[in-house]
Amino acid sequence: MAALALGLLAAVPAAQAQVGPGTQWTADGYGYRRVQNNELVLVDARTPTKTTVLISKQQLTPAGQSEPLQVRRFELSGSGRRVLLNTNTQKVWRYDTRGDYWLYDLDSKQLSQLGKGRPVSSLMFAKFSPDGGRVAYVSEHNLYVENLADHAITQLTSDGTDKLINGTFDWVYEEELDCRDGFRWAPDGQSIAYWQLDARKTPNYLMLNTTSKLYPYTVPVEYPVVGEDPSRCRIGVVPAAGGATKWMDIPGDAVQHYLPRMEWAGPGELIVQQLNRRQNESKLILVTTATGAAKPIYTETDKAWVDAKEGAVGWNWIDKGQKFVWSSEKDGWRHLYAIDRQGHEKLLTPGNYDVISLESIDEKGGQLYFLASPTNATQRYLYRAPLKGGSATRVTPAAEAGTHSYDISPNGKLALHNFSSSRTLPVADVVSLPAHQPLGGSPAAARPGAAGFKLPNVEFFQVKTVDNVTLDGWMVKPTNFDPQKKYPIVFMVYGEPASQTVVDRVGTGLNRLYQGNMADDGYIYASLDNRGAPAPRGREFRKAIYHNIGKLNIRDQAMGALEVLKNSYVDTSRVAVWGWSGGGSSTLSLLMQYPKIYKTGISIAAVDNQLNYDNIYQERYMGLLPEDKHYFVDNSPLAHVQGLRGHLLLIHGTGDDNVHYNNCEQMINELVRQGKVFSLMSYPNRTHSISEGEGTSRHLAATYTDFLHQYCPPGGR
Repeated sequence: MAALALGLLAAVPAAQAQVGPGTQWTADGYGYRRVQNNELVLVDARTPTKTTVLISKQQLTPAGQSEPLQVRRFELSGSGRRVLLNTNTQKVWRYDTRGDYWLYDLDSKQLSQLGKGRPVSSLMFAKFSPDGGRVAYVSEHNLYVENLADHAITQLTSDGTDKLINGTFDWVYEEELDCRDGFRWAPDGQSIAYWQLDARKTPNYLMLNTTSKLYPYTVPVEYPVVGEDPSRCRIGVVPAAGGATKWMDIPGDAVQHYLPRMEWAGPGELIVQQLNRRQNESKLILVTTATGAAKPIYTETDKAWVDAKEGAVGWNWIDKGQKFVWSSEKDGWRHLYAIDRQGHEKLLTPGNYDVISLESIDEKGGQLYFLASPTNATQRYLYRAPLKGGSATRVTPAAEAGTHSYDISPNGKLALHNFSSSRTLPVADVVSLPAHQPLGGSPAAARPGAAGFKLPNVEFFQVKTVDNVTLDGWMVKPTNFDPQKKYPIVFMVYGEPASQTVVDRVGTGLNRLYQGNMADDGYIYASLDNRGAPAPRGREFRKAIYHNIGKLNIRDQAMGALEVLKNSYVDTSRVAVWGWSGGGSSTLSLLMQYPKIYKTGISIAAVDNQLNYDNIYQERYMGLLPEDKHYFVDNSPLAHVQGLRGHLLLIHGTGDDNVHYNNCEQMINELVRQGKVFSLMSYPNRTHSISEGEGTSRHLAATYTDFLHQYCPPGGR
């Protein structure tokens, strides 16, 4: 379940999961390429103002056209002399991974389109062969290879359909496992390994479009809900010159498993991660491609679930391909391990703290770089540790409290660095490593519009509940705060394992759905992170929510709120809560299970019945049918409607392919059956983001604000 950004300036990662090749660094690691003013330029990272044009606007303008290509993303061949240009892109569910591809040859100065004869905007994940002489891509769920010398196209698969998917993934793999790019060139360029998903037995969810044409029509989405089998998933290897696919003999049932990660492990060998249906057992498997024979080398189990490895593309090999770096929570904290081809492991980052994410491996320098924040779960800092294992050292300066992200160059000596906090506008610069000395950048204060932008005065705090659970929280008090008065409080909630709301970064404390300024109008705005949130507070904090979404997280939120309400300046008669997606579900559960605390709620795009949601997400955290069905039923908002006492606004888009509108309709039926009065705002054909269509975002904000003003009026009393 993808959590939506709820702040105005929520940090956006430089490269989303599997939507592009990432930063195109030079071989020496001191420069990178980017698109700037419709040109491809080379940037000297040590002097970011120094750029060299590699491909000009004129060179990016196709013959017979007057405007240059609008390049969405690009990739260079190994030699750096050929460039793949992705343009005219279209969304495939979340990201624009479909489009057209062009090739620019820096030696011949020629610009040519790839995939001629294929439908417009149908090419996906085009990438060079290792020798740079060919490009492979997916179009309409089939794989193709194009020779760049004569542009001859070889079709590698021919059975692809809307439901039999080669080289990419179905809806649920994309949404819940971050899997999009579904094929890999062999190191020798002679073959391609790819995923095939067979969704022919997956029922379609039929969304109804009633506004685009005179007569309504259905929009089918292959969507496996809780209890439905996943798509059959297998991995094949096909000759790049064409021929029959050799299917790998992955052990077990090809339906009752997931294969979230696969890469080449060397000539003639793949490494694959396999999760069982319950997602509490992960196996790493070496597969010989000539025979398809599979050899499991490493197994991990968990009483709750095993997180699939972060970063769906790439495998972190070290020691000339004899070992790789892997993350695990097996000792109670998320740590990095070195694992060899026989499955022997060595802990690299010992200590009572979580590694948030691996950022870079500097094998030459003998260092691992990773994000962590051992003493403050709301922040993010760069650390390093010896590649042979040992104590971690903080790299980010102590004075820069907040959230940091890094894009580290291949040589490990510098990084593109971003920093912000709840009270600091974003700063983007280049730093040397490990000294973290700035080499140049663009402070946010110098950006257009930054001078007049007012950040909220966010206060971070902790509360200990009656259950002896310590929760992180933040609060924004009214602008002219008078401790002798009582103010209404609005809680923003998410509550599920997909997102953390209490983070010290720009955007925290802002509410894009409120028209005006909440603090100026006299509201207290606050949020808490319950157990189950993906905070760096150890495995037990994160996985206590197993079997308990809709129960434990809701109690944590309510008991935390009670501690906040003990402050004399909070008006306990004016307590509101709101959330989106999983936060919408939490809002309903809080209103219905704890009506003495929460008097007003705005629930947006909520899962009202956990049996409605997709199998990978909901089964990961709640179990399998039939044996675990009571957890889904008993902990869904739908089971607690009788407890509703306060004012409720339901908001949902009828074109939501993620949390379908039937969730809202089931809730409406139950509210009606039990005689509960409520308000409803449906947005025709809008998706989970409720952003499509002229005026939609403004209308949503106005609806939200008016309801809040009416039932939780602002101002001190």
